[in-house]
Amino acid sequence: MRPLRQSRASILKVLTMKTMLTTHTGFRFEVRRARPDDEPIVAEFFTHVTPEDLRFRFLGAVKEVSHERLVAMTRSDDPHVHNFLAFSTDGMLIAVATLAADPADRRGEVAICIREDRKHLGVSWELLGYIARYADDHGIETIESIESRENRAAIELEREMGFIVTTDPDDPTLVLVQRKLGAKLPGQARHA
Repeated sequence: MRPLRQSRASILKVLTMKTMLTTHTGFRFEVRRARPDDEPIVAEFFTHVTPEDLRFRFLGAVKEVSHERLVAMTRSDDPHVHNFLAFSTDGMLIAVATLAADPADRRGEVAICIREDRKHLGVSWELLGYIARYADDHGIETIESIESRENRAAIELEREMGFIVTTDPDDPTLVLVQRKLGAKLPGQARHA
């Protein structure tokens, strides 16, 4: 059984861990957990995201990301919410991602947003794969994302990564994409 409270030292260790990823284009970037003091750079990051991508990320018209949302994306005190930041090798924040699990850690919703001038480099692919492996490592049984049907690029990427795509029964403008624990990711060897 998982402990309900993590020690301060274990939380600090998780918040300082970094992972270097390389995309199929050779673009390298570093991923780490977000921290509360990251709020200003996350706010600045969203000034480099297209209005369409903001709409896709928040499933509605958003001109500016609110302070409350920024706090939620940089918090580290909830063991079921995992916020990640991706930085280019020169230190620029290029992507933000959240994996928010239910209290039992059975189901987690993932959301990723990429800076406009760093799209089409493979960042989304690598970051989603990283989050899927992270969810597997933490025993989250299903990860899912609710997508606007108009967000064809994200839906196709998720489909190529082995996510199952279904229509939202309550809203025909949305689709639900899901991946089960341990589902093979493209380029990943099967574990015996």
